[in-house]
Amino acid sequence: MNRNIIPLLAMAALPFLAAAAGASSDEAWKQLAADVEAKCRKAAVGIEKPVAAVDPFGTSHYGLALVTGKPKGAKGLVVQICVYDKQEKSVEIGSAMDAKKLGLTLAK
Repeated sequence: MNRNIIPLLAMAALPFLAAAAGASSDEAWKQLAADVEAKCRKAAVGIEKPVAAVDPFGTSHYGLALVTGKPKGAKGLVVQICVYDKQEKSVEIGSAMDAKKLGLTLAK
């Protein structure tokens, strides 16, 4: 390969690398986490005042959160897994699991 072409290729790739770096900025991660939290809390229809603990980064394709709270019309604490599709910006939520069976308790 001609050695003179390497600097030209590097300069041509620079705008694409800069765009990729900007896509994962702190502000973008904060916006993603806020969207995951809002949509997961809304999807947790069986929980009174749901609280979502959002994985700060999730996976390359999905945002993840654990939604906890008191089940509507019952006592105790339940946990639901919430998966947010980053491309579709939609969520799916798992069934309510008893927090005690998972070894989780309320903070005192």
